Amino acid sequence: MRRFLSDYLLKFEIANIKQVIMGVITGVSSKELSKDINFLVEEFLEHEEFMNRLIELTSLDEIQLYMSKTRYYKAIREGILYFNNNSEIFVMEAFLDQIYYNNLLEREKSYDKKEKMMISSYIHQLTEIYNLRMISRGIINNIDKDLLVQFLVNAYFFLDGEKMNILLNLNNIDDFFLQIEKFLKNTPKLKGLQIPIIINKNHFIWSLGAIYQNYFFKKYKLKIDDIEDSTIYRILEIIIKKDKEIKFNIMPNIIRIIHDKYERLEE
Repeated sequence: MRRFLSDYLLKFEIANIKQVIMGVITGVSSKELSKDINFLVEEFLEHEEFMNRLIELTSLDEIQLYMSKTRYYKAIREGILYFNNNSEIFVMEAFLDQIYYNNLLEREKSYDKKEKMMISSYIHQLTEIYNLRMISRGIINNIDKDLLVQFLVNAYFFLDGEKMNILLNLNNIDDFFLQIEKFLKNTPKLKGLQIPIIINKNHFIWSLGAIYQNYFFKKYKLKIDDIEDSTIYRILEIIIKKDKEIKFNIMPNIIRIIHDKYERLEE
C-alpha cells in the first residue's frame, strides 16, 4: 500500500511541475511561485531538493536541461518544442499526465494478491476516465487525431481498444456522449450491479466519475475481519471520496489524512 500511495502522490508533483512551467511562461517570480507549490507532497516523496531547485529556474530551456535525468524529460522536451511552435501548453500537460498513469500501471506488478484486487481495479478505472477525458477534450478542441492518440494510455476497464478507437474517431461531441453512454449501458460489469448510466453533457467528467465510483463501492465491501483488506479499502475510500477536494484544491491536510489513516490501520 505504501508503494501505491507514493505513486498516487506523483500526480501532485506533476501538478507542481505544471505550476512551475506556467510560472516561468508568465514571468512569475520564484518567491510568488513557491506560494502555489505543494511542498508537503515533495516532502512525502523525498523530492524537496528537486522542487526547490526547479522553482529557481527562469527559462524553459533551463527547465528542459534540469529535467534531462528525470522521468519527465521526454514530456518536457516534446512539450516545450510544441509550445515554442504553437504557443500551446496542452501537449506538455498531456504528456506529463500520461507519465502518471503509465507509472501506476507499471507498478501493478509489484502488488500482492490482495492489493491487486482493489488497487488494480481502481487504477484501470482512473486510466479509462483519463482516456475518455482526453478524447472528449480532443473532439471539442479539434485536436489532430494522430496527435491525440499519442496522449492515450493503453489500459481499459469497462471498454476495450476497439470501442476506444471508435470514440477516438468521432468528430462531434454530442455523438461522443451518445456513444459512450451506449457502450456503458451494454457493459456486463455495470448491468450486473445495476449501476445507473447517466451522462451529463455539461458535467461530463463528474457524471462519468460517478458511474465508476458507484461501481467500485458496489463491487467491493469493507471486510472488518481482514486487516490488510480493510486497510486497502479504507485508504481507497478516502482517496475516492475526497478526490474532488484533492484534485481542485490540492489540500495538504487531505494528503496528510491519507498517510495518517494508513499508519493507524497498519498498527
